Amino acid sequence: MKTTLILGTLTAVGLTAGAAAAATLDDVKDRGKLNCGVTTGLVGFAAPDANGEWQGFDVAVCRAVAAAVLGDPMAVEFVPTTGKTRFTALASGEIDLLARNTTWTFSRDVDLKFEFVGINYYDGQGFMVPKALGVSSAKELDGATVCIQTGTTTELNLADFFRVNNINYEPVPIETNAEAQQQYLAGACDVYTTDASGLAATRAAFEDPSAHVILPEIISKEPLGPLVRHGDNDWGDIARWTLNALIAAEEYGITSANIDELANGTNNPEINRILGTEGNLGEMLGLDADWAKRAIKANGNYGEIFAKNIGESTPIGLSRGLNAQWTNGGLMYSPPFR
Repeated sequence: MKTTLILGTLTAVGLTAGAAAAATLDDVKDRGKLNCGVTTGLVGFAAPDANGEWQGFDVAVCRAVAAAVLGDPMAVEFVPTTGKTRFTALASGEIDLLARNTTWTFSRDVDLKFEFVGINYYDGQGFMVPKALGVSSAKELDGATVCIQTGTTTELNLADFFRVNNINYEPVPIETNAEAQQQYLAGACDVYTTDASGLAATRAAFEDPSAHVILPEIISKEPLGPLVRHGDNDWGDIARWTLNALIAAEEYGITSANIDELANGTNNPEINRILGTEGNLGEMLGLDADWAKRAIKANGNYGEIFAKNIGESTPIGLSRGLNAQWTNGGLMYSPPFR
């Protein structure tokens, strides 16, 4: 997801973010839990299950950080945020980490004073329509009504696409994915546009997913990832290298099934450094030697997290694509642990 707040609001929030940045690691340890901002509910990415327990691809990042820092992946307070409220929640200190399918952009990094700690999903904006509409391309949407979440750069991308293709549309503003789903299914809009992964997750929740088509056009780059406030580099390092540990674990074959065995020591020094049996990387982060081992054990490596929550065997059915490891033709790549 994405945001296009007016410049004044961006600057105001950015100043707040700078003022709010503090020793977050100490705050989290003193509190005994991680306050993690997530979406208001997007199945596969972040949503409560039947028992009210949050599950999903983004939720796994929160749990991995909590495991690394607090030793308990369940020590997380999930704070639902909308496209409009998420940045205020982070800037004000209400949350310690935002893991909510949020796009890394220049203004968010520089003007809002946030620090993106990596990319956990390479995405792009797409369009979903009812199959009955008989449309096979977004270029055929002249005059369509389009459900679009407010407070997102989706709005600018949409305006640009229609302008370039010399076609018109009527926006139907909505605030949450749940509202978008309701309006779209009720026929209040012909089209729903958001990140293609979000469209797949939304469609998977429909009574008849096959009655809806995700059109082939991808009209933007949406590198999604977790973020923290500027000004607290130590906390940013912990979040960044926790995400990197999940990605590197997949590359080196560290899984939830074999991690305890590998933690006894291997002839691969990179694995040993990640799992804390060699070197002092944990100490550099202000954590113990087992921080990454706990982070990986919380939900498995990046590939396990992807497969369980949004992969091809789930109702969402996303292929790895750009999110495959670099060794398999994708873009997923962790810097070295050394």
